Amino acid sequence: MAIRHITIDARDPLRIARFWSELTGAPIDAESDDEEALVESTPGLLFIAVPEAKTVKNRLHLDIQPPTGTRDAFVDKVVALGATIFQDHRKPDGTGWVTLRDPEGNEFCVERSAAERAG
Repeated sequence: MAIRHITIDARDPLRIARFWSELTGAPIDAESDDEEALVESTPGLLFIAVPEAKTVKNRLHLDIQPPTGTRDAFVDKVVALGATIFQDHRKPDGTGWVTLRDPEGNEFCVERSAAERAG
C-alpha cells in the first residue's frame, strides 16, 4: 500500500497549492485549476475546493523537517511565504518545534533538521 495523496479542503486551491509548492519545492501539477490543485510531492498534497472556511483544529497535520539548515531559519522562510506562528514550542536547549498555520489556517509543525538532531 502507498499513500498517493493527502487531500485538504481549501477555499482557494491554487493559492494554497502555490504556498505549499514554495514550501516543499515540489511543482504544481499542470492540470490544477480552481476546483482542485495538486502539489506533486511524495505523497502529493491535493487541495479540493469547498465553500466553507476552516473553523476548528485540524484532525491531521504535517510535521516538517527542514531539508537543510536550521529549524529557526526554515520557520523564518515559511513565515515570509505567508504562514503565521500559532504556537511556539521551542525550548532554551534548542529542542522543540513550532506550530504554524498556512494562509488558510491549516496547522503544521516545523521540527529541527536532521543536522540539528545529530548535533
